[in-house]
Amino acid sequence: MNAAPDLHTLTGAYAAHALPEAEQLAFERHLAQCPACAQEVAEFRATLARLGTAESVLPSPELKQRVLAGLGEIRQLPPAAGPTTPAGRWSRLRRRWPNLALAACLALAAGSGALAVEQHDQAQQARAEATRLHDQQAAIGALLTAPDARTATAAAPASGGAGTVVWSQGRGQAAFLATGMPSPPQGHTYELWFNDAGTMRPAGLLPGGTGQLLLTGAIDGAVGVGVTVEPSGGSAHPTGQPVMLLAFS
Repeated sequence: MNAAPDLHTLTGAYAAHALPEAEQLAFERHLAQCPACAQEVAEFRATLARLGTAESVLPSPELKQRVLAGLGEIRQLPPAAGPTTPAGRWSRLRRRWPNLALAACLALAAGSGALAVEQHDQAQQARAEATRLHDQQAAIGALLTAPDARTATAAAPASGGAGTVVWSQGRGQAAFLATGMPSPPQGHTYELWFNDAGTMRPAGLLPGGTGQLLLTGAIDGAVGVGVTVEPSGGSAHPTGQPVMLLAFS
């Protein structure tokens, strides 16, 4: 059985929240009666806070486990008794140095790990968006070259700009290309709809006034496409009059 640790040596691990529950409870009882340990805990917490302000994102679980696994191998010497002198302060500093170094390593590891996670997430998002755009452009290109592809163009009388719908009954697909339409008001987006003989069915969102969109869903019995301005995120049903209507004719 392992011997119980000297409670004076647990200040750094306690400040880093790395003690098992039983040792934490025992140390907290000791802490209430030991001003020297209370001061060291406060110093460690201040050091960790200053070093950790660069990044607030937690490190990966694997990195955290490796760091915490090493805490049990680093122990402090008990606090020296006697008056505080320059020599005594230097002795305390040397005694606390392993824990200060550990605190610095922990904070730097958290910052480095968080930065790497953030950069990885950004790269993943960029790759996903590039893949989505590539797939959409390929699908629209295939739609334009379909043997039965047809197009219709209409202007937006109230706002200017124009839209073109291209569709293929054989493929059951349609796409919308917008040019020169103004950006919708802040907090809003353009939403495309399949016009099922008067009933509008959601077909995708086009946030800006220029761009292209492969419509979501099959044409089925739709007789055309409509465009409305909706709150960001889209609506289940149109909330206003269409700014553009294009017929499959």
